[in-house]
Amino acid sequence: MKASKTIDDACAALVDEFQSRPTIRAGSLITTVFGDSIAPRGGTVWLGSLITAMADFGINERLVRTSVFRLARDGWLKSVQQGRRSYYSLTEDGRERFKSATHRIYGKPSGDWDGYWCFVLLPQLNAVTRDLVKRECGWLGFGALSTNVIAHPAPNREDLDKTLSRLGVAAEVVVVTGHTVHSDEAMRALATDSWKLGELDERYAEFVQRFRPAHDALADDTVVLPKTAFLIRTLLIQEYRKILLRDPQMPDELLPNDWHGAEAYQICRRLYRRLSKPCDAYLTATMQNADGALPPPDREYLDRFGGLGGKK
Repeated sequence: MKASKTIDDACAALVDEFQSRPTIRAGSLITTVFGDSIAPRGGTVWLGSLITAMADFGINERLVRTSVFRLARDGWLKSVQQGRRSYYSLTEDGRERFKSATHRIYGKPSGDWDGYWCFVLLPQLNAVTRDLVKRECGWLGFGALSTNVIAHPAPNREDLDKTLSRLGVAAEVVVVTGHTVHSDEAMRALATDSWKLGELDERYAEFVQRFRPAHDALADDTVVLPKTAFLIRTLLIQEYRKILLRDPQMPDELLPNDWHGAEAYQICRRLYRRLSKPCDAYLTATMQNADGALPPPDREYLDRFGGLGGKK
């Protein structure tokens, strides 16, 4: 059976749209490739094979080299030179950041909520450290209720504890939990304003519109070429993570009506699960580390989006 021309057309449209943007953020896309494809397969890649993979997105060798240099300078990547070849992998700090992000990107959206909130009080921190904590905890879904208070209704406490420890502020902040009393509507309004849920909903709606053609082209018997799968899956996670890591993932009780985040999750989940096998074939054939082809994906990778063995 030949590969579906429809899915190839959907892929071409996604790549064309990416290349037509006024500014192509190569570093951001390379970060997605590391987190989505390389980290679960040993975490190290030869720069030459990364250059080959990025060329299909319209990112040339010079821009790849510049981008990985900047990611290394910013503490995300480290490099090892063997002969004339450079190999890049995540730093320890980069791995911790990816691990926290992975829980949110590939996990199931929050469901039942017990009504309790988690508050982090920051009055003991200086302004620079306070802004750093807000930014880093923002990736975990925390929002600012005031200058010295950030909050989340259902955070991953392990990720929060690790983030506060990594930033060296665990002993300087106060973490409190509390239950609202007779203020459901007020809390919904506060959540909508504080976390800008209306803007997030618009971005989710755009995501659905962008990836629905690829989603609808995937019948159960559609054969997807490995390169096509890699291109679509990378752009899928690139766009999804940019929204999701700004989404506090509020419980249903606090979300606006007709929230597009639920539909975006279902489209992303089905596409990812259907594309994983051919994408893995592409990575095995294209990406290398110092020992040759990348090792098989780790166990956590196989648990993404509820398990990668199914098609639905």
